[in-house]
Amino acid sequence: MFQFTNIPAYQKALSTGEVTCVQAVRYYLDRIKERVNINAYAHVFGEEAISRAEELDAKRNEGKPVGKLHGIVISIKDVFSYAGHPLTASSKMLSGFEALFNATAVQRILDEDAIIIGSCNCDEFAMGSTGERSIYGNVKNPVNLSKVAGGSSSGSAAAVAADLCMISLGSDTGGSVRQPADFCGVVGYKPSYGRVSRYGVLAYASSFDTVGIIAKNITDIEPVLDVISGPDGLDSTARTDALFTREDPAREEDFKWAVLRKALSHPSLDGEIRDSIVNLVEQLRGEGVNFEEEDIGLMDYLTSIYYVISSAEVTSNMARYDSIRYGYRTTKPIENLEDLYKISRSEGFSREVKKRILLGNYLLSEGNYDTYLVQAQKIRQKLIDEVNGLFTRHDFLILPTTLSTAYDLGSAQKGDTSRYTADIFTVIANLTGHPAISLPLFRHSNGMPFSLQIIAAKDNEINLLKAAENLMNRFHRL
Repeated sequence: MFQFTNIPAYQKALSTGEVTCVQAVRYYLDRIKERVNINAYAHVFGEEAISRAEELDAKRNEGKPVGKLHGIVISIKDVFSYAGHPLTASSKMLSGFEALFNATAVQRILDEDAIIIGSCNCDEFAMGSTGERSIYGNVKNPVNLSKVAGGSSSGSAAAVAADLCMISLGSDTGGSVRQPADFCGVVGYKPSYGRVSRYGVLAYASSFDTVGIIAKNITDIEPVLDVISGPDGLDSTARTDALFTREDPAREEDFKWAVLRKALSHPSLDGEIRDSIVNLVEQLRGEGVNFEEEDIGLMDYLTSIYYVISSAEVTSNMARYDSIRYGYRTTKPIENLEDLYKISRSEGFSREVKKRILLGNYLLSEGNYDTYLVQAQKIRQKLIDEVNGLFTRHDFLILPTTLSTAYDLGSAQKGDTSRYTADIFTVIANLTGHPAISLPLFRHSNGMPFSLQIIAAKDNEINLLKAAENLMNRFHRL
């Protein structure tokens, strides 16, 4: 029976003939049918994936050079443009829409012989943290079907955790890769802002949006990151520096770590999560690992800054969905163009998306722009300066990924704002643009997984992955 452990082992098995790409794809298609109750996929490209697998098997058997991701079965979040395939952002607004071109990240994995098996369910337009805001229905946590999978890359995390693909590409705007990875017990990686081109990824908040990777192990993050990263003339924010830019310390002991005090003392942080991380730090400190305690003075303002700026950017990015050139159009009688806009957008967007558009319009209005948005941008810059200062003294910052383990499905009450503050620990890396990773090291007494989060400097991504792999090898107990 087919079993995937990691990319190197799988590709070795392909080269020796122990397994074929077709066998791998058929295995995952069977798994998707078996676990359809998770609702991880919005669209499955079954026949196409098998055809692609047959082509790759023939290519390899003929002795032709193969790509770095040869035969790797990947899913993509339903915000990535994949030419000729549905692209809906799990929203009624884009129901029936098909992508006209490939996102840069999608094109790069295809160029390296990956197989895209389907697009994953997500919170509508990536706005949410539970996976419950989708026209395709709720994504369920494969660890416990009564729990949410997290969001907004809910289907991506659930698909990897449930063994419905090898790797998934998601998007991370305020923690949307790391938080669902935490809830589902898999690895979630957010690169530095601009490390991966955003071209062809539906925009939520443009100064935050980052293409991320979800996998079962650290080993598989680096080869995927290597393929999808790099400059892109189609995205002016794409970084032009090389991924491998900093020499590795000779020994693990050379790494300098800092634990964020305010994060571990947060009053809403689950006690078991706090104790598990404190115990891990103390164990490493006892072994001679260089650990110091630091603070981010602006910690209490992080979610406020994030929602002010991101909501303003949402308003701008959602304006293109006007029901004229594409997108949902109302069937009600319309008397004028203004009514067409109003009614179509009211019917096409969910309550959550409309809420953020309205908030963004309020923040951008005369009298509020300077009061809120300009001030938030100033505080954001202070935060960037503060975190950059920490990285002059330390290689890595550690903190929890989330305040709690996965919530019960349907537990958020109308008017409840707790879900908006739940990403207080993940938004740091999005506000500052630094790389961060969520490591599923722990298991709660309630049976659910939870993670340790590590943040690194923008030029230190390879060392971040190496340090993360060391911790996974030592402390992964799931």
